[in-house]
Amino acid sequence: MADLNRQLFHAINGWPESLAPTMRFFSEATSLLWVKLVLGALVIALIAKPGRTRRAGAQALLGFLIANGFTDLFKHGLPMHRPFQEIAGTDMVLRGGWSASAGTASAHSANMAVVAFVFVYHLGWWGFPWVLVALITGLSRVYNGVHYPYQVLLGWTCGVVAGLLVTKGWELIQRKRGSVLEVEDGQKEEAARKLDHEIEPA
Repeated sequence: MADLNRQLFHAINGWPESLAPTMRFFSEATSLLWVKLVLGALVIALIAKPGRTRRAGAQALLGFLIANGFTDLFKHGLPMHRPFQEIAGTDMVLRGGWSASAGTASAHSANMAVVAFVFVYHLGWWGFPWVLVALITGLSRVYNGVHYPYQVLLGWTCGVVAGLLVTKGWELIQRKRGSVLEVEDGQKEEAARKLDHEIEPA
C-alpha cells in the first residue's frame, strides 16, 4: 500500500508544468484575501435567503469548522510527514512553500469536501460544481508536492463525515424541536379545554 501511495504521488506530482498556475491557485486559494472575501460574501448571501439555501450556507460554514478540526486532530494525534519532508532531493517537485507541520490529513481537501457535500445535499445539481472544486483542490495538493494521495483521501473523508454530522444532526435537532413544540401545543389545547369546562355555567 505504501508503494502504491508513493507511485501515485509521483504520477500526479509529475503532471505537466503547464498545469502549475491552475493547480497552485486551487491549492492556495483559501489563503488569498480576495478569495476569502468572495467566499464570505457567498455564505452571507446564502444565509440571507430563507429555506434550503439558508440551511446550505449555515451548515457549510459549521461543517467547514468541524472538518478543519478533524484534520487538526489527526495532525496532532497521528503526525505523518508531508512528501517534501521525507523524499526531498528525489525526483519530486515542490511547488508550494516548505512547512514543518504534519500532513496526516489535508485540511484544504476536507474543507472543500464538506462544502461540496452540504451544497449537493441541499441544492442538488447546483452544488455539483463544488464537487469539482473539491476534487481539483485535493489533486492540486498532491501535484504541488505538499500532501500524499492518502492524506488527501483522508481529508476528503473528514469533509464527508463532517457533512453527514452537520446535515443529519441539524435534521435530528429540528425533529426533536418539532416534537417538543407539538407537545407544548397539545398541553396548551388541553389547558384551554379544561378552562372552558371550568367556566361553563352550571
